[in-house]
Amino acid sequence: MRELLKELCLINGVSGDEDRVREYISGKVGEFCDEMTTDNLGNLICFKKGRNSAKKLMVCAHMDEVGFIITSINGDGTLAFDMVGGIDPSVVIGRQVTVGGGINGVVGAAAVHNLSKEQRESAPTTSSLYIDIGAADKEEAEKHVRPGDCAYFDSEFTELGGGRIKSKAIDDRAGCAMMIKLMQEELDYDTWFVFNVQEEIGLRGSRVSAFTVAPDFALVLESTTAGDIDGVSGAKQVCSVGKGAVVGFMDRSTIYDKELYRLAFDLAERNGIPCQTKTMIAGGNDSGAIHISGKGVRTIALSLPCRYLHSPSSVIQWSDLEDSYKLVKLLVKEIPAL
Repeated sequence: MRELLKELCLINGVSGDEDRVREYISGKVGEFCDEMTTDNLGNLICFKKGRNSAKKLMVCAHMDEVGFIITSINGDGTLAFDMVGGIDPSVVIGRQVTVGGGINGVVGAAAVHNLSKEQRESAPTTSSLYIDIGAADKEEAEKHVRPGDCAYFDSEFTELGGGRIKSKAIDDRAGCAMMIKLMQEELDYDTWFVFNVQEEIGLRGSRVSAFTVAPDFALVLESTTAGDIDGVSGAKQVCSVGKGAVVGFMDRSTIYDKELYRLAFDLAERNGIPCQTKTMIAGGNDSGAIHISGKGVRTIALSLPCRYLHSPSSVIQWSDLEDSYKLVKLLVKEIPAL
């Protein structure tokens, strides 16, 4: 699954621009599913028949990643942009990006020695940043870029020490990787696998796909913030890298099904799989749209702990991904029979 995750993370797919990700996934899972459709919004919906039929289970992850969209071209040839998804402006200054179909650029800001004392002590804003592609002026830049083009973090997939991995787009290509691998295995029950679009800008894809599938249960595979660094203690750590899958009881958009929450921890304990919960009620994911779809959907989210989320340098522990996958396999076997 390591090479699969690498290939997925290196594909550019900002919200609303997931075509390349969907094309890659379709090529990987086409021969392993019984039905495959793409809806009007771009969600990839796959059905895989199992040995038995039971209540309808939907397993999903989102294909999109955070990034940028070009809003205008400045007179000096630099590009004004806005964020697509929740990105802290302070993490993008000086970062290399790819604009459109392959134009290299760097996110720039005013030189520190040109800032006032107040400006130096304040957090940067998106409007104070720009992308420099090396164009001499607006006319030259317009030959390569136009407003509405997307820009993406240009970040390598790198193996760090201690079994850790750094990359862009781990949120949520890790969930996509687990789903692809699971679809290549024999399943006990019929299962709908949904690769959603536009999660990062408001859970938009999942609103549509949940309505289409109309599941009884949903298992959402995600990545979530791990704040386990020096100087952060207690609940503010949220969860920790290296301590297994994260199963939350509540976040800013969902109160999760209590029976499914207990089931996850019970399965983890019985099978010796590391598992942890979120110690803060924070964040959200596609569960927020799914669990209130139609007549209501019993929903659980299983997340991968990830440091520096929504940055070009997200960091995970490889063992956490392996442990998450083990737990996902058990949940897919147990949930439809409830």
